[in-house]
Order: sequence, then C-alpha cells, then structure tokens
Amino acid sequence: MSRPTGAWRHQQQHRGRMWAASPVFRRQLVLLRSLLPQSPPSSPPSSVAGRRFAPLSSPSGTSGSLRAAHAMAAAAAVYEADAEAVVRRITPPLDRARHKGQAGKIAVIGGCREYTGAPYFAAISALKVGADLSHVFCTKDAATVIKSYSPELIVHPILEESYSVRDDERASVSSKILNEVAKWMERFDCIVVGPGLGRDSFLLDCVSNIMKHARQANIPTVVDGDGLFLITNNLGLVEGNPLAILTPNVYEYKRLVQKVLNCDVNEETASEQLTALCQKIGGVTIMQKGKADVISDGKTVTQVSTFGSPRRCGGQGDILSGSVAVFTSWARHFILSNELPTEKRVNPTTLGCIAGSLLLRKAASLAFEKNKRSTVTTDIIEFLGKSLEDICPAEH
Repeated sequence: MSRPTGAWRHQQQHRGRMWAASPVFRRQLVLLRSLLPQSPPSSPPSSVAGRRFAPLSSPSGTSGSLRAAHAMAAAAAVYEADAEAVVRRITPPLDRARHKGQAGKIAVIGGCREYTGAPYFAAISALKVGADLSHVFCTKDAATVIKSYSPELIVHPILEESYSVRDDERASVSSKILNEVAKWMERFDCIVVGPGLGRDSFLLDCVSNIMKHARQANIPTVVDGDGLFLITNNLGLVEGNPLAILTPNVYEYKRLVQKVLNCDVNEETASEQLTALCQKIGGVTIMQKGKADVISDGKTVTQVSTFGSPRRCGGQGDILSGSVAVFTSWARHFILSNELPTEKRVNPTTLGCIAGSLLLRKAASLAFEKNKRSTVTTDIIEFLGKSLEDICPAEH
C-alpha cells in the first residue's frame, strides 16, 4: 500500500497532532497499552496502535483556548488501529480443558421466504471464526432451506410473517415467539439482528421485542441489513445501549444520518459527523463500512484500512456481522476476566469491530487472489480460518 502524499498527508498529520494533544488520547493510550502487547524498546513512545503521532505535550506558546479547541476536535480525529495486535490479544487460546460453548455461542435473528443466504453467511462465519455454537432464528419457510446449507447450524423455525397470522392471533403469536427465544437468550454471548430479515411489519414487531429482551439480558447486539431499517424507524431499540453495534453500508448510513442528525452525509467532516451520530443515539458503536471501515463509540474514532478485495459480491456484510459478533464476545470476556476497573476498560464493541473488519479484509484478499472475478461470498468464508491462523496461530 502506497504512503499518503501531499495535502492528504498534511491533513492526517494535523489530525494526529490534535488527537495526541487531547486528554481523550492520553486516556485511551493508557487503556490500549493495558490491552495490546508492549511495543519494542526501539519504538518511539509517541506511537499508538501502529501509527506515529506527535508528542503528548502541547506546543510551546499554545494558548488555552487553542488547546481547548484541539481537545474538542480530537474526539473526532481518526487513527489507524493496530488490528492484528487486537486480534492476537482477544482471541482465546485453544485449551484442552475448555468445553463446548466456552469459545462463544452466537445467534442470528433473520431469514424469511425471500432471504435465506444472509443468515446462513452470518451464522456459518461465526463458526468459521471460532465460535462453538451458532443458532439461526428464522421463519418456518426459511428454516428447511437454511438447514440444507449446513448441518453445523442450529436452526429454530419460530418467526412468523403477516401472511401466516390472522389479525386476532397477532398478540398471542408474538408473545409465543418471544417466550421461545427467551428460553435461549441468556445462553448467547452475542446476537446478530437483521441478515435476511425482510421488512414484513409483523415480523419486525416480533424482532423489536426480541431486541428489547436481549438488552434487558445485557447481550451484545450487532445490527445489520434489515435490522438497520428497523432501528432507523425505531431508535429507542438501541438508544443508550453501549452493547449495540450498528454496521451500516453507505446507503444505510445515509438514512441513519438523515434520520438522527437531520442532515446529509458530509465527507469533509466525516469523523466528526460519525462521532456526533454515536453520541446522539447514545453510546452505541457504529462501524461505517467503506473503503476503510471507520469505527466510533462516540468517544474515539478508529479505522481499519487494510486492503481487502476489489470484488464487491453481495454477502460480505453478513460475514462481517457474524465475525464481529464472535470477536465482541471474546473481547468482552477478555476484559472482564482481567478484572480491570470499569474506568480502565477498553470498549469491547470497538475491539470486536476492529478485529472483524481486519479478518474479513484478509479473507477477501486471499479469496480474490485465488478466484479473481469469480470470487463469491462462500469463497471468502473458506479463507476466514486461514486468515485468523496467519495472524494468531493456534497452539497445539
């Protein structure tokens, strides 16, 4: 990858100086150092996450008002994550003493008559990354099809669409669906809402209830695809939920910005706008997918720009959502098991997004190297394991 040049490089250096001068940066530096491996002795002390920044001290002669302005702008400064270090740190070792389920139990809420591929891609990707168990909660019409794709998935044919439910039965059917999902919910380490969900009004109402229950149970929730359509029209489902992760593409992000911030997407202030969006919704983590995946929880802005593949086949977002779910569950367990005080913990949802983004990009690169223009989503899924092994070799 070529190095940035000209005005773009100057802009990045300026952003780096603003970020390094802020209290937010200093706090995050301490947190990241507690999580990531220590840098070699020869590394400059002002580098973080693999990218060099200006020294932490403010330039001499800088006025208090200018420092305050820098601090405010720093919250939206973008820095490149050392994604490989994050993956190595949060990926649990393979231990003979572990039993089934300890490496992660993931559930995908989605799948209807028209869409059966998306929930399969998300659920099977979770297994390929390293989760022990992967469930799919879908409609009856989708269940048999999804089961036929792989015997590895646990498929629950319990969701219903409007055409199959009489008006006078809706309340009782909705309650039955929620009760059935609730039996399983506390077993899950993370759920993914949206792949292949469709936009049937009754089905979306049922899934809204499931999301509310997951929130009450403190289950991290990745929202993608039609799940983003659902929450854009009902922000209360994710408002103030620090365990919610939204993964919009360019069109989904545009709708979200217009709904929440009442304006259009502004590329010139992209990071500031992303930060404002997270803050306005209230503590959620958003991964804005694109040439670089830009991630924010409203406090910091991180990006993963490792090149993946020029092939943009459908389904890659489903791979990403399943991968992020696994890595988020691993990051959360890693942080909790290290018994760090709450104020010193790095946001596990941010770490999950960083790791999931990198893994998809590496797998897509390997798949494209082999298949070129014929690369499809199933080809990328097959390289998830190798990509993780290249970064974090399994110990025998």
